[in-house]
Amino acid sequence: MIVQAGTGTNQIGRFDIVVDTDNNCIDSYEWQIVPIDNDHCSVDRRIMKLIYSYKNETDQKYQRVITRLARELTHPNRNQETELGNLLADAVYRSLNVNIAMFGSGAIRSEQLGPIVMYQDLKECLPYDDPIYMLEVTGDEFMRMVKYMVRDEVWQGEHCEFYQFSKGVEIVYNRTTKEFEKFEYQKEPINKEKLYSISLAKFHYTNFDEFFHVSLETIEARKKARIVSTSTNDIIEEYLSENQHLNAHIEGRLIVKD
Repeated sequence: MIVQAGTGTNQIGRFDIVVDTDNNCIDSYEWQIVPIDNDHCSVDRRIMKLIYSYKNETDQKYQRVITRLARELTHPNRNQETELGNLLADAVYRSLNVNIAMFGSGAIRSEQLGPIVMYQDLKECLPYDDPIYMLEVTGDEFMRMVKYMVRDEVWQGEHCEFYQFSKGVEIVYNRTTKEFEKFEYQKEPINKEKLYSISLAKFHYTNFDEFFHVSLETIEARKKARIVSTSTNDIIEEYLSENQHLNAHIEGRLIVKD
């Protein structure tokens, strides 16, 4: 028998099994769901007091307000530019003084955030707290990285890593021609020979070749990447705390056309 007591913490399962030790088998069994309510389980005041002693401590940390956004921002789909993705990518970009901040879409675990953002909300939204690396790539390497990110297999359901880009990036990719119709940085066409500083979380840096199909060894032969922050979440929290009523919109930083 495979059993499960529902979901959450509203009930427990009781499984009574009678074993026949002579014949090495189960003689009989009985399974039932037992609701956790006053009719089946009276409140233990001592345990409640103990629980609330811890809750009062954790609430002081997790229920404190970090910021107030101008409105609720959303992240409905990891494979597209999102409002929340733009906010977070810009927070890293403005905090670390890089040319382009790339924020992993899959690292954003909430579909919406705000307008009031508590510490608990931020932790639920960003449960992975990686260091941030900065490295320099040529415009040509950056274009190849993005082109691999929007390859056909991505739209056919293959698991992939997708990224949100900071302000200043404007990319239009045509899936039919498999070419970029637009690839600009700060309103200028990307210079294939020029070096651009980009930021990535450690997870994406350590899997660079797999996620981008560009040689990290070649990139680091020019200049070794370096850690510019030991905590992504500290960067985000500090930026949001210092900047109230932030807003973010879909700006066409990445458009994928059929």
